[in-house]
Amino acid sequence: MQFQELFDKAREIKKVYNETGKKQWGATEYTQGLVSDVGDLLKLVMAKNNFRDIENVDEKLKHELSDCLWATMMIADELGIDLEKEFVKNMDQLKNRISSENK
Repeated sequence: MQFQELFDKAREIKKVYNETGKKQWGATEYTQGLVSDVGDLLKLVMAKNNFRDIENVDEKLKHELSDCLWATMMIADELGIDLEKEFVKNMDQLKNRISSENK
């Protein structure tokens, strides 16, 4: 699946939430959700590294990472940011910086 297809899928879920009245979120609420998801992700990574005891950690990690991605996409969408474009730009800048530091 291409990035834009993932984004369309994420927007579809946002639309379903909005239609059911369960969530009418903006960037602030999505960011709050992301912060909570990142906290959950940290606990799962700790469990993966044997610092916590959590059952089905691999499945829960997959779920939490996808929650974080969805929230990030929705924040970008709410703020009118072309996340794909900015991600590629940022990765190129990082690659150039790393390459120049290793010369």
